[in-house]
This record gives sequence, C-alpha cells and structure tokens, in this order.
Amino acid sequence: MFQDKLFFLFLIACLATNSWALSTDKDQPVSIEADSVDIDETRETAIYKGNVILVQGSINLKAQKVIVHDFQSDNAHIVATGNQVSFSQQQDNSPDLIKGRANKVEYGINSARLELTGKGSLVKGKNTFRNDKIIYDREKAIVKAGTSAKGKERVKITIGGNK
Repeated sequence: MFQDKLFFLFLIACLATNSWALSTDKDQPVSIEADSVDIDETRETAIYKGNVILVQGSINLKAQKVIVHDFQSDNAHIVATGNQVSFSQQQDNSPDLIKGRANKVEYGINSARLELTGKGSLVKGKNTFRNDKIIYDREKAIVKAGTSAKGKERVKITIGGNK
C-alpha cells in the first residue's frame, strides 16, 4: 500500500511537465561512432563494438555494443548492451535531462518507446526510478516497471532530495 502511494507521488512529480522528451528527436538523423562495425546488408543488420556513441538529436546513448536491425527502413531498431549502457535526452520546456542506465537498452529510431533491462534506472530531475525492467514512452511520459513491464523485481522509487 505504501509502495503504491510512493509510485503515485512519483508519477505526479514526473508528469508535472508537458513532455518528458524533446519532441523533435525522432525526426533527426542518427550518428554512430565505434571502434569497429560489421555490416550485413542482406540481413539489414549493423553491429557496432567498442565505446559506441549513438546520437539522435538530443538523445545520447553510450554502450559497449550496439546492434541496429532493419537499418535501411523507417522501422530501424537499436539494441545496446554492456555493463551499464547510459542514455540521456533533453526535455521540451525544461533544462533537465532524462537519464537512464541499464545493462540493455532497446528503442526504435522512429519510436517513442524505450526499454531498459537489467539493473535499470531512470532519473528525471531529483526523482529516481529503479527496476530490472523499465518501459518508458518518451512522448507520452508513461513509465511501466515491475510486473506491469514483466519485470521480476520490486520497483524502487526515490522522490526529491539531493542528487
């Protein structure tokens, strides 16, 4: 019961702004840097390895390995893995970045859905959200974690306080 109240308070604090993410990011080109790349044009798959940095508008993703599936289509899908993949994105109407970390981060280049799996955390301002699986809709400001995201751990939330 107490956890439900904390979750509700967290959602209210997080939804106080109109949007969590910079709305123009999905319309921006994707830039990737890595130590190496293997491209299979037949399978439309590119595998980037070693200190990978992916940038799309204000989105900044860092990982040890990034696989881009269907890279020649509008439905390109990114799977980033490594020991704590980091993700950040500017918000509309706010100087604060949305920040995420997980062992695996997945998102579609033209999609607002971001999935963090394995030791996941999502930070907005002074609020922190932790779980083994977090699904975050960057445009609608909807977060699912725990059993609602098919996670196995209990959701941990910190509201306010010093960073």
